[in-house]
Amino acid sequence: MASIEAALAELKRGVAELIPEEELIAKLKENRPLRIKLGADPTAPDIHLGHTVILNKLRAFQELGHEVTFLIGDFTGMVGDPTGKNTTRPPLTREDVMHNAETYKTQVFKILDPAKTTIQFNSEWLSELGAEGMLRLGSQQTVARMLEREDFKKRYSSGQAIAIHEFMYPLLQGYDSVAMETDVELGGTDQRFNLLMGRELQKANGQKPQVVMMLPLLVGLDGEKKMSKSAHNYIGINDAPSDMFGKIMSISDELMWDYYELLSFRPLEEIAQFKADIAGGKNPRDIKILLAKEIIARFHTDADADAAEQEFINRFQKGAMPDEMPEFEFEAGMGIANILKEAGLVNSTSDAMRMVRQGAAKCEGEKITDTKWAPEAGTAVYQVGKRKFARITIK
Repeated sequence: MASIEAALAELKRGVAELIPEEELIAKLKENRPLRIKLGADPTAPDIHLGHTVILNKLRAFQELGHEVTFLIGDFTGMVGDPTGKNTTRPPLTREDVMHNAETYKTQVFKILDPAKTTIQFNSEWLSELGAEGMLRLGSQQTVARMLEREDFKKRYSSGQAIAIHEFMYPLLQGYDSVAMETDVELGGTDQRFNLLMGRELQKANGQKPQVVMMLPLLVGLDGEKKMSKSAHNYIGINDAPSDMFGKIMSISDELMWDYYELLSFRPLEEIAQFKADIAGGKNPRDIKILLAKEIIARFHTDADADAAEQEFINRFQKGAMPDEMPEFEFEAGMGIANILKEAGLVNSTSDAMRMVRQGAAKCEGEKITDTKWAPEAGTAVYQVGKRKFARITIK
């Protein structure tokens, strides 16, 4: 294993909060493989770059010789994590959960080492609790403690419903750590309450409490909300290389640095040099291209990354696409004529339809051919003529 100092420095890179750091140091000094857990409810079939922030950290633990378990919440997925929700989340069917779980198993091995990864399902122990076990688990916490959770507190104070089973979710997630005797659990900053519940339940069951390591939430393509499928601002790890390249190039220059910190495997010193290069006059677009190629090569191949770059150059740079352009957000269902007008690319909807019929209107470099087209959710560059561009997000 690496030295304690070197291991700690690598593990802390990009971490938002570590609770508590001194306990992690003590565990590392025990000179044994630690039991590391990351749990994920398979609520959607695709994994996106936001998920990989934590998966990359799990990989770092693997490379340091620790025992890594990717826990699929097939049981908790049917309950539904209420984190950040202002309404009760509808539970998924068993069939939905298991279908999504199979796709998760395939996708995580694009990041984790299959030979060093254990895949488990929490139904293995949660299904065995039964009614008596659930009652015993529920007796270990109070309603007052649950209402300390920010989203529960807001819903309660505003008179919004909180279903009883939602109170059980943090307990079930916490019990996973008891069943697995976890040393370290990883999660996003939005999971703080649930992760700390694991520490409390382990103490209540006579175990050493786990260390909680929280990673920042990756902001999506809109530059505001966390990356998620529901916000339509995500980059899927199964996206085609050209789509992935275009999406990464669409992020702002400022947001690019968050992506470098949370997604890139480049040394921090190299990223610092990139910042210095830009301060010295280098075009940020060139640095963004390096990021796009690194990520595409990770989930596809180096050849795919090179091809995506060349396609981008052919479609945009040779078409003199500007580095900066106005950005807009519109609701899904709006027709292309109204979109072009509201974005200021044309003077009127009739002008927009004329431009479409003449082949002068483009989306992501491709001609728009249907005057009644209503784009699906996502972010793309729209162009009218040779000089009018706008980056538009359909929500």
